Amino acid sequence: MTGTTLLVIAKEPLPGRVKTRLSPAFTPHEAAALAEAALADSLAAVAATPADRRVLVLDGRPGPWLPPGFEVLPQVAGALDERLAAAFGACSGPALLIGMDTPQVTPALLTVDWDAYDAWFGPALDGGFWALGLRRPDPALLRGVPMSLPHTGAVQYERLRAAGLRTGRLPLLRDVDTAEDARAVAADAPSGAFAARLTALSATAPRAAR
Repeated sequence: MTGTTLLVIAKEPLPGRVKTRLSPAFTPHEAAALAEAALADSLAAVAATPADRRVLVLDGRPGPWLPPGFEVLPQVAGALDERLAAAFGACSGPALLIGMDTPQVTPALLTVDWDAYDAWFGPALDGGFWALGLRRPDPALLRGVPMSLPHTGAVQYERLRAAGLRTGRLPLLRDVDTAEDARAVAADAPSGAFAARLTALSATAPRAAR
């Protein structure tokens, strides 16, 4: 993937600021620990994927979970569509963006063919998308897309198609939003840091709600 930038958009995993929908099954500190593990798995997959540039677009400050080889760019102010648009605006060549909600992602999934397609779209089970790739980054393709809704993915995909872009589809993945999601994703990727953290938390502080 010569010339490719891999982007990860994320929040610093602080209690009360990330993965709040994991409560009450998990405390805010436990939810933050799971978010940190999910981010670590996502960054590890990106680090192992061939690319010319790897960028963490971060709301907050980097921590020990950040591996070497990443640039860190602060997220701009504004709604999520503006933040995603700005992330692509920082790229001059092919760029593939993912979030921190799919720790089951692998280098194989992130290795895309830019000769065959102008864009790549990874749908999420909740109706959003877990990955978006643009061979020629255009922030206008994201601005105005309603985010965090059941039809977000459909609107974004139609934006790509309406722009005349040959769009490849990546596999459907499940975001980690709820405790049920966490268990399902950990089962899909049992060897990752996320699964290990979930197992440790479940073993040390079992709750009937889990």
